[in-house]
Amino acid sequence: MARQKRRTRYVCSDCGHETQGWLGRCPACGAWNSLTEASTAAPAAVEATGSRGWLDERITESAPAAPQLTDLDAVSVEAVQRVSSGLGELDRVLGSGFVPGSLVLVGGDPGIGKSTLLLQVAARADFSGPVLYVNGEESAEQVRQRSDRLGIRGGGRIKLLPDVRFERIAEVLLGLGPGLCIIDSIQTLYTEQLAAAPGTVSQVRDTAAGLLRIAKSRGITIVLVGHVTKDGSLAGPRVLEHMVDTVLYFEGDRFSQLRLLRAAKNRFGATNEVALFEMTGQGLVGVSHASEALLAGRPREVPGSAVTASLEGTRPLLLEVQALLNPAAYGTPQRQAQGLDRSRVSMLMAVLENRLQLGFGNMDAFINVVGGLSVDDTATDLAVAAAIASSMRGQPLRDNCLVCGEIGLTGELRPVAEPAARIREAALVGLDTVVLPGANQPGRSGRHQPDEALPAGTRRPDVIYVDRLAEAIDILFS
Repeated sequence: MARQKRRTRYVCSDCGHETQGWLGRCPACGAWNSLTEASTAAPAAVEATGSRGWLDERITESAPAAPQLTDLDAVSVEAVQRVSSGLGELDRVLGSGFVPGSLVLVGGDPGIGKSTLLLQVAARADFSGPVLYVNGEESAEQVRQRSDRLGIRGGGRIKLLPDVRFERIAEVLLGLGPGLCIIDSIQTLYTEQLAAAPGTVSQVRDTAAGLLRIAKSRGITIVLVGHVTKDGSLAGPRVLEHMVDTVLYFEGDRFSQLRLLRAAKNRFGATNEVALFEMTGQGLVGVSHASEALLAGRPREVPGSAVTASLEGTRPLLLEVQALLNPAAYGTPQRQAQGLDRSRVSMLMAVLENRLQLGFGNMDAFINVVGGLSVDDTATDLAVAAAIASSMRGQPLRDNCLVCGEIGLTGELRPVAEPAARIREAALVGLDTVVLPGANQPGRSGRHQPDEALPAGTRRPDVIYVDRLAEAIDILFS
């Protein structure tokens, strides 16, 4: 019998589009150089294995004989029964805990604490059944050594499976029926139905799709660990993030003790919710007073430093923004920003130069958000502009002051969201003054937001409302 040829296709790593030949640009999403080769096994190889992978009805529930239609009004709305992870900060990001049958993806830089966090979850989560830990990257001995360092004992509840074959993992999942399954990591898994290497687009997509069907059909919560590329995005096809219910990213400097976990996607809770952890000898410990931890060690009465509040999900975080301006050593001045959008920083510098006549034409500018966080809240505009102006003048800003406001191109200050929550957070850390846009002043906008209650003995800071950038700068330097 003649041997059948292996079929070759090219798959886009961003959207999963398939073509028969290589193209420089994906015809579906327009991404350049995103098509990678993926070989599939011949049908004869599939028959030899006696299985059809994640499509096999023996692995997942069989499909209904006929399509079933449900009227929207007839769907019963019941409260989702969540399961606590055993870590309060993680529950906050998940939206009060894990939802049974959900698929969660956790990504982050190497060594930042993904495996440590999930091993703690395996020991503390309030699931009724056993916990299956699929250690595809490490041996069972390595996992045991980590558990000894963290002081974790399985108590007969945590089961290790050092395997990377999807068919074997699916068989164990269906036989054991765990409440929680941790896959460390999804890039190590492969299915025998594809000839491509583990970690390729086709392998990651098909194995994740199989795990998704098992999670939904059997009510098993599955957590996937995902690798990241050098630019910080999750490796593999972008369709992986669309398949899962929740995407969690670790942020921050892995050489620092602080770790920030952000929900980039959450079908069962608020998006962009964050949790702050501290890496200790006993593992990751939740930081309840995140703003105090982020402002710890902040210099006082020095030029180029400003405190602002960024709204992360439903939680305001107080951050320090630092700016440093130096005469340019080369012809073209540099504009570097860490934790901020560099193009927006350039826009703010242009507004400062046009409205306040601050000359930045021959100055290098370096802007940094202390703590390694990435901020996209436009309410931090005024703090960035104030820190730049402070560094340019060599004069510190008003001490113990919180600065919030979005800056327009004409120099006006636009309102920020949740001003009462930002004021309350400033009061909890002991700040004396808060500078906000005039549009947030009670009575000026169409909606009145009541002040949030403060703990007994906490002093409410003085709030100053300003309408223009020039007015805010005058107040901050007074």
